[in-house]
Amino acid sequence: MRHAFKHYSRPCPAHESMSLASRVWYGAGPAARASRVTLLPASWLYGTVMRLRAWSFRHLPGGIAQSPLPALSIGNLSVGGTGKTPIAAWAAARLREAGASPAIVMRGYGGDEPLVHARLNPGIAVISATDRISGAAQARDHGADCVILDDAFQHQRISRVADWVLVAAEQWTDHLRVLPAGPLREPLGALRRASLIIVTRKSASTSDAERVEASLAERAAEVPVARIHLAAGPIVEALTEQPLPAETLTGRRVLAVAAIGNPDSFFAQLRELGAHVTERAFSDHHAFDALDVRTLASEARAYDAVVCTLKDAVKLAPQWTPAFSPLWYVSQHAMIESGKGVLDRALATILAARRVVETTAGPPA
Repeated sequence: MRHAFKHYSRPCPAHESMSLASRVWYGAGPAARASRVTLLPASWLYGTVMRLRAWSFRHLPGGIAQSPLPALSIGNLSVGGTGKTPIAAWAAARLREAGASPAIVMRGYGGDEPLVHARLNPGIAVISATDRISGAAQARDHGADCVILDDAFQHQRISRVADWVLVAAEQWTDHLRVLPAGPLREPLGALRRASLIIVTRKSASTSDAERVEASLAERAAEVPVARIHLAAGPIVEALTEQPLPAETLTGRRVLAVAAIGNPDSFFAQLRELGAHVTERAFSDHHAFDALDVRTLASEARAYDAVVCTLKDAVKLAPQWTPAFSPLWYVSQHAMIESGKGVLDRALATILAARRVVETTAGPPA
């Protein structure tokens, strides 16, 4: 089925499959445990391949190429949304405030993340490039003196000054396995390759996030750990960019739309803001088309508003009209809960590594 849309009571196949994977990866029941055991041989093979791959980058000639600019890599160890985009945007803003001229280099999969970065940090160059070295060179030509590599922990071919790994508190257990028996892209030992681990939380409690933080500190004792709350930011009218009062969602019946890696955390955040939520989950990076918009608009008549993430709003808003229903979005606001000194020192390493570059192109895109 081409459209990954959960229409009325009929679940979306893409989200249904994601939920099935989550039940296998995180479930405590006998069926989930049996599924994990069945998939263990494939996980062992995958984990071995990833260890060999990491070893080859570090030890074989030509494994790591020099980045054209000092680079900060922000990535994760697991499948699913951990908050890379808001953390990368936060880091870019902090570097610019400190006098740097950062650019963000990403693969640009789905086309939505570059638009989100451009919205969050106007004036900061956003480069989409599957080859991160080429992307960093383009950033240099746009006048940048450092780059943030969005989702590059596994992209080890390019050198980096710092390697931040994000772990979502909502998705952590002490017994996670690598794909396909679990959500990990690499074995947990890869955490030792990081220069900083950041525990992010959206809907998880502070105490749960603290437990994750403590567990990670034990597993990678030599790597500093910080904790950031990705709190729901201002509510914004998507068509006009008009901010709305914080209590706007309280008591409202909303059709919540999310095409992100971890939609459940977003839905939970809306409920914490007092909204009565009906969930509509799409596959991550889903490209909303005219049929999706018509279907959502038809269903939205029964609700006070449609509420989505900024990542969805940049794709939905150009196709939305005021006659449908109000379209609001909620973005994530990064709030440091622990490790401010660690984060400051980590950013200082990038600032210290900058070097003057000649601008060979026009203003940032």
